[in-house]
Amino acid sequence: MQKYPQKPAFRLITIPVSHYCEKARWALERLNIPYIEERHVPPIHRLATSQAGGSSVPILITEAGTFTDSTDILHYLDRIASGEAKLYPTDPQLRHEVEQLAALFDTQLGPSIRCWAYFYVFDDWQLMRRLWGEGTPLVEQALFSIAFPIARSIARRIYNITADSAASSLGTIKSIFEMVSDRLADGRRYLVGDRFSAADLSFACFAAPILATPEYSVRLPGLHELPSQMAAVSQELQEIPAGAYARRLFRQERLHKYLEERLHLAG
Repeated sequence: MQKYPQKPAFRLITIPVSHYCEKARWALERLNIPYIEERHVPPIHRLATSQAGGSSVPILITEAGTFTDSTDILHYLDRIASGEAKLYPTDPQLRHEVEQLAALFDTQLGPSIRCWAYFYVFDDWQLMRRLWGEGTPLVEQALFSIAFPIARSIARRIYNITADSAASSLGTIKSIFEMVSDRLADGRRYLVGDRFSAADLSFACFAAPILATPEYSVRLPGLHELPSQMAAVSQELQEIPAGAYARRLFRQERLHKYLEERLHLAG
């Protein structure tokens, strides 16, 4: 097993439910790198990110520097990982393929799922309190009732969350799921080559909120907790190859690997 510096532990600044933050968490855990997660409620998180030299989350603070983008975080972790643990293939052609897919998921799937999901759940005060507040400082949880209306208004404006944009986002989501399903149609286990990569990790993380993935780091709402239109879409996507694949990755490549590492360390 590869060993990483134990002191000081890396610091990861996050918003609990963010699928971009989940991407960084999974990569750190997969490489068995100790880290301390600092979760914050939006928009209070801006105090922490500005102090770290960034604006959005996730931010990873290390001895080697501060990384303020989920893709930059994965690239850095890949540089310090052993050959077997690397998230990007060493073969140039395969690496290019992984980076292209990961970029598509980063720039198209991630924002589309965020827009679509927030359009439906932003008016569910209690659900948003859980999704944005789980694991955050108690003082921030106490301030949620003040912070949330401000953050919701900002998010609706910045991310252009409207009925039309939600419908357009769902079209993008379904198109990407169809592309991934087509790619898996030849029976391959992973999207590129014969090993788990940043492309697989990125797709699984970004798809998780729309699939109600139970192994996600924050408890996502089950189908019975969602508006009927959301639940119908989630059920539909769970049942196609891309959806089943994303959920399998969480079960087999995240939960299993994470527990395996913990048992190894304990033994």
